[in-house]
Amino acid sequence: MSTITLIIGGARSGKSAWAQRLAEESGRSVLFLATATAGDPEMAARIAAHRAARPAHWRTIESPSALASTVRSHARPDDLVLVDCLTLWVSNVVLDRVGDTRKVSSVPSRVWRSIQADLVAEVRDLIDTARASQVSLILVSNEVGMGIVPAHPLGRQYRDLLGQVNRVAASLADSVILMIAGLPIDLRSLAPRDAR
Repeated sequence: MSTITLIIGGARSGKSAWAQRLAEESGRSVLFLATATAGDPEMAARIAAHRAARPAHWRTIESPSALASTVRSHARPDDLVLVDCLTLWVSNVVLDRVGDTRKVSSVPSRVWRSIQADLVAEVRDLIDTARASQVSLILVSNEVGMGIVPAHPLGRQYRDLLGQVNRVAASLADSVILMIAGLPIDLRSLAPRDAR
């Protein structure tokens, strides 16, 4: 049986640790999709720390952009696929499509709409692929819309795009967990019945 879980929260809220705990407790074979890329030494160190915290027997695929096709190519029926994280995946796609971030204010609105449509389509394809393949998914993502409005146009566009991706993922997920200070809150149980 395929289940989809979205784990969302702020930076250092315990999202990855909770996702890893759920994956370990599932008793299933785990395929870890890592979306981070080491763009600088600090990020390389973060990636190394995350890698060291994962069980050695998990299969890991670095997938910075093509999530659904990676699941189709590498997941086996009854696998649990942990995607960590949608936050960096959206960033990778945006930076790939926008190019020179110094000229982001001149990117036409039709390009932003196209990026959003493609991101949403990819999330839907990922979840549809998992369900069709009898693969369970744990998706990790950041909630970036609860702070101040970003000062830079790229930050505002990114916040809006990730917010839309999170909304679509949450609408299709069986379970949505908000992490705050390391504590999981089951949002489905708190949502009005017609929003579940």
